[in-house]
Amino acid sequence: MTVHKYGIIMNGVTGRMGTRQHLIRSILAIREQGGVLLENGDTIMPDPILVGRNENKLKALSEEHQIERWTTDLKEALSDDYNRIYFDSQTTSRRSEGIKQAIEAGKHIYCEKPTATTLEGSLELAKLAEDAGVKNGVVQDKLFLPGVMKLKRLIDAGFFGEILSVRMEFGYWVFEGDWQEGQRPSWNYKQEEGGGIIVDMFPHWRYVLDHLFGSVKAVSCTAATHIPRRVDEEGHEYEATADDAAYGTFELEGGAIAQVNSSWAVRVNRDDLLTIQVDGTEGSAVAGLRGCKTQHRVNTPKPVWNPDLENTIKFQDQWAEVPNNTLFENAFKIQWELFFKHVHQNDPFPWDLLEGARGTQLSDLGLQSSKERRWLDVPELSVEGVDKHANIN
Repeated sequence: MTVHKYGIIMNGVTGRMGTRQHLIRSILAIREQGGVLLENGDTIMPDPILVGRNENKLKALSEEHQIERWTTDLKEALSDDYNRIYFDSQTTSRRSEGIKQAIEAGKHIYCEKPTATTLEGSLELAKLAEDAGVKNGVVQDKLFLPGVMKLKRLIDAGFFGEILSVRMEFGYWVFEGDWQEGQRPSWNYKQEEGGGIIVDMFPHWRYVLDHLFGSVKAVSCTAATHIPRRVDEEGHEYEATADDAAYGTFELEGGAIAQVNSSWAVRVNRDDLLTIQVDGTEGSAVAGLRGCKTQHRVNTPKPVWNPDLENTIKFQDQWAEVPNNTLFENAFKIQWELFFKHVHQNDPFPWDLLEGARGTQLSDLGLQSSKERRWLDVPELSVEGVDKHANIN
């Protein structure tokens, strides 16, 4: 059997998520398991080269994880034919330029989202990749979370009957940085640096809603900056110019309504940092990151509104856990393995740069809806007619 080595340019993995999820939990975990096993018995073995702007961080990360290859020179990495895949997890404002260089160098593209700071920029990348004939994919990790996969299992089994509504609650309190260090980098709260919870999270909600419940057809959104001033990593106070909370309502194909609250200024009183409740004519479910519980119509209690009497129903006890019935791997690692198979043997991979553009589209429309205080339709997207030479960075 043959081992197929793939040089992987990993740009921007010195950040928290890039290091933890993409490098350690995905690429290094794949190497430790002996590569990605193919049906014919061959394996794909990723060989990362770390790329970034900070030489000290790159050197330290490489030494910690015994990675031989690293460089601050992206052009040098792109010029090496051994490196066949380019991965980008830089900050949003830097991502587009790196992807463009990689496409021009003929590399297959896999990247974090948002893929660009504007819809036009995201569509341009999709067009460039299509014209260059390079395979491309965008990280859509929430689809591979155990809780979401259990929801998909219920949908495929027809558990809900007709789906009526989806309610999603996401977020937690991000410390302001004065008396406790914030859990997120300061650029997240600066619009001029590509920050904001709508830009960060609406691409996630787009693919979750589209792939599970029905395409998003219209959006109404209210954005807020609840914490107007924060303290950065150096201890300097700054003005938060980006939204830290968003309250969105989405009309879905088929008639279901989704309500999604996203906030970095909310204290958690729910089962998980993300919960998704789905209500249907035959049953309901509530999923978190890993767990999922259900209530069928025959198990639904019959409450009666009477504020003069103590409630006697223990509502939380009326739900049943969906069993694992399988071993769930890391969500990022699952999608990495699927992308390797897509590149090597053309396995299906629907989460391409055009899908990434759909996420950016919903972010743009969410911000516009909030600014104009009105509902907006979500039109279909394609790369046809995109000016790939426009200066839209």
